Amino acid sequence: MKLKLLSLFVFVGTFSTIAQENVTYQKPSAEILALADYERAPSVSMDTKKEYMLLSYRNTYKTLDDLNQTEMKLGGLRINPVTNISSTVTYINNLKIRKIKDKNEIQVSGLPANARITNISWSPNEKKIAFTNTTNQGVELWFIDVATATAKKLTSDNLNANLGSPFNWMKDNETLLVKMLPKNRPALIDSNKDIPKGPTVSTSDGSKSQNRTYQDLLKNKTDEANFDALVTSELYKVSLSGNATLFKTADIYAGESFSPDGNYLMLTTIQKPYSYIVPLSRFPQKTTVYDANGKEVKVVNEVPLTEIMPKGFSSVRKGKRSMGWRADKPATLYFVEALDGGDQAVKVDFRDEVFLWQAPFTSNPTSLIKTQQRYGGIMWANDNIAIVADSWYDTRNTKAYLFNPSNLAVAPKIIEDRNSQDIYSDPGNFEMKKNEFGRYVIAIENNKGYLIGDGHTKEGQFPFIDEYDFNTLKKTRLYTSNMKDKKEDLMSIEDFKKGDVLVMIQSKNEYPNYYFRNIKSKNKLTPITAFKNPFESIKNVHKEVIKYKRKDGVELSGTLYLPVGYDKTKKEKLPLLIWAYPAEYKDKNSAGQNDKNPNEFTFPNYGSFVYWVTKGYAVLDDAAFPIIGEGTTEPNDTFIPQLVANAEAAIDAVDKLGYINRKKVAIGGHSYGAFMTANLLTHSNLFACGIARSGAYNRTLTPFGFQSEQRNYWDVPGVYNGMSPFMNAEKMKTPLLLVHGEADNNPGTFTLQSERYFQALKGLGGPARLVILPKESHGYVAKENILHLLWEQDQFLEKYLKN
Repeated sequence: MKLKLLSLFVFVGTFSTIAQENVTYQKPSAEILALADYERAPSVSMDTKKEYMLLSYRNTYKTLDDLNQTEMKLGGLRINPVTNISSTVTYINNLKIRKIKDKNEIQVSGLPANARITNISWSPNEKKIAFTNTTNQGVELWFIDVATATAKKLTSDNLNANLGSPFNWMKDNETLLVKMLPKNRPALIDSNKDIPKGPTVSTSDGSKSQNRTYQDLLKNKTDEANFDALVTSELYKVSLSGNATLFKTADIYAGESFSPDGNYLMLTTIQKPYSYIVPLSRFPQKTTVYDANGKEVKVVNEVPLTEIMPKGFSSVRKGKRSMGWRADKPATLYFVEALDGGDQAVKVDFRDEVFLWQAPFTSNPTSLIKTQQRYGGIMWANDNIAIVADSWYDTRNTKAYLFNPSNLAVAPKIIEDRNSQDIYSDPGNFEMKKNEFGRYVIAIENNKGYLIGDGHTKEGQFPFIDEYDFNTLKKTRLYTSNMKDKKEDLMSIEDFKKGDVLVMIQSKNEYPNYYFRNIKSKNKLTPITAFKNPFESIKNVHKEVIKYKRKDGVELSGTLYLPVGYDKTKKEKLPLLIWAYPAEYKDKNSAGQNDKNPNEFTFPNYGSFVYWVTKGYAVLDDAAFPIIGEGTTEPNDTFIPQLVANAEAAIDAVDKLGYINRKKVAIGGHSYGAFMTANLLTHSNLFACGIARSGAYNRTLTPFGFQSEQRNYWDVPGVYNGMSPFMNAEKMKTPLLLVHGEADNNPGTFTLQSERYFQALKGLGGPARLVILPKESHGYVAKENILHLLWEQDQFLEKYLKN
């Protein structure tokens, strides 16, 4: 298929000239194409008993034809109004089942022809698997009998998946609660043909309403009517025999949750009025609990339209939030309320309070625990053990408290108190298991829990399992992974007494595969899967994690790749490609910690420069670019000098090894990495060229904050202007390849950002090329676009860097 792609290019010379090209889709060089056009291995899902494994297959990429579908953008959603499912969904095209102890995969029989599968969900007893299939007209419900590996269709293609998965398993394992299109659904209004009855008017009443720049919002009454039509559903009970009975009449069902005992159903519905400045997640909502027959028990929460939020990341809305069912009780709700009115600027001893509310909700909620910082989640175990977490964004502090939910007279004990960005002090996560209600709770054996940690240290990564005594609060190390030239991820503990652990093992040239490891029997390994390396051509590239320091002493790192056969004694001077993404920190110690593992499988994808190691380039991937603001200093106050210092340190480190020609270095990044790239080319002479994809370049277009910046433009106009490449376009004289998706859906990175920045560079004589990828959002998915992107980058680097 040959489609035309509009691409703009400014040639470099004494005087910049402008040429507009009609470019047909191109494929990259053979070396890169061999890596990019690979066959994807299946994804794996296992039942909790580890008896069966579900293998799901999908194409490596989507196609332009997949993206070229009818689409409506409403309330923050992107919907296909013909099929009534998100237009951005990625489909699975085949399913297989395997007994974990066997080697043979069994093709699931009876699957739909030309399957487009998504929303896969195991039944509570894990003997069935439900999924949806999308036809040309809509969404169907299917299920698989795991033991026989056979699939059966349950409904016609009349499900409503516009707000996510359209079904939930019920407690009996034989029935599903399903969202279907209303029988009297109104026709959608064609906005191109509908004559407006008047203008769209927005009013400010003088109250502050500072919001990020959201995409795909409602714009007028026509949008409101179409939004109503698309997201309204009827709820049906559908049995595995295919019988469907109406459970609840039409409404906008945004959340469905059964109580652990299955006797109650909590339904959240979206209410009016809608908003034109925030997405549907901040529309009014009402949450009601019903009994198993659909009879209303209690309205448990009503959330008003939330257009105005207190300033700051640690601020939250007023009223009940984070409402859910307590996992270790039959039917008890818990929820959180802010004691500071949701405003982080208010000084209080306690920020949040957690409440319990037992069905049938005839009595008032009771207080469970108060948190000093903003509530961050709760893990239930049993009557006597629960753990609640809190955190504070400005300080990056996080705490975990062990408490007795049945005896509130006993003061909670702090069992974790650390900087959330300090990965070296991360104690890991408690292993969870299903209880008698089929809900996940903390796994406890003899009043002991088990922590599984990533194990990042100064010396490298060593994942671990700790036994945690809830009586003494002491830990005992049970296992530390220390595999030579391999990386081991500890997935879950399968048998506490026997010591069986599910792990995933990989190396730089061995594809990740699953194993059972017995940590009590000489660490015996039993393989489960045997996926092959699809990237054989780069299995022997040199790969290492290099560590170096910034001029202010901050420790940095990056993963360095050298071509196959590169002679490190002769040290041929190679061109260097650096790929990075800035990250904000509140202290130098955390910023300098290394989370890279040289034994991680080398998986080239369009989001990195690793492909070019096959063409004679050195590549420094995932180079650390910390932006630090200690104490009351904000990271962005010194954003530009810190960017330049990070870049200088990276180039110096590889140059010191003797591998590169430091006059031939390119920098690249995606999104905030693109913003970084444009700033580095503007404010330094370190690079020969740069590649910036899907970035934002004018911060006045994101005036109420971006990334981790909490101050608005009018608080610190100098910071916003100084950080904006657009405002400094006259300084940019280094060749830049700008790429953007035509339909970017990410807040702040409108496609207009690249178009206007390019126009500024063009008008000022800056050397640049702009490529707009048709139909693409913030991330790129169509094979034609991705291969052409690789070709664009290859041509650009050959011209401005290698030659």
